[in-house]
Amino acid sequence: MANIKSAKKRAKQNGGRRLKNLARRSDIKTSIKKLMSAFEENVSVESAKDLLNQVSAKIARAKNKNVLHRNTASRKISVLTRRFNKFSAKAA
Repeated sequence: MANIKSAKKRAKQNGGRRLKNLARRSDIKTSIKKLMSAFEENVSVESAKDLLNQVSAKIARAKNKNVLHRNTASRKISVLTRRFNKFSAKAA
């Protein structure tokens, strides 16, 4: 445990940040699962596009807040977009 006042404050701040980052990561994972289930349930292309835009925005926000590495965020968006394109081509 920290003994110095500034170290105690830093530990408290890091704990709060850890919880926020954990919530952000969890929210992204949940959104990705919703999008994947939408692909499997053959929902309309428009609703799948809305879900894809929401997931992409969440991933971009996490990247900007340094929750995700920029390459990881880019890879996730790329994989989801390719899945969406395959889904929309099959639906058309």
